[in-house]
Amino acid sequence: MIHELRVYECVPGRLPALLDRFNTITLKLWDKHGIRQAGFWTTLVGPNSQTLYYLLAWESLAEREQKWTKFATDPEWLAARAKTEESGQIVAKVENMLLAPTAFSSVK
Repeated sequence: MIHELRVYECVPGRLPALLDRFNTITLKLWDKHGIRQAGFWTTLVGPNSQTLYYLLAWESLAEREQKWTKFATDPEWLAARAKTEESGQIVAKVENMLLAPTAFSSVK
C-alpha cells in the first residue's frame, strides 16, 4: 500500500470554497474513478489555517498513475473546477508526497 499526502495551501479566505468543492464535487468524481481517500484534515491549532491536508490510498504506483490521470483529464472535473474558480483561484500551492510505511508503522 502506498499513501499519497497532498497539501493544498489556499488563497487567503478561500479554504471554505475548497472544502465545499471536495464535499460536493470532487469526492463523487473520485468514486467514479475508484480513487480512495484515507482522510482529510485542516489545522485546529497552528500556523496554517488556510491549508487542507489529505491522504489517498493506492495499491501501487501504476494504479495511482492510471486513476489520477483519468480523474485529472475528466471533462466533468475540468468543467466543475473552472466553474468553482469563476470568482477567483482557490488553491495557491499544491504539494504531494508518495509515502511508504516503515516496518513499525501501524498503517501498512
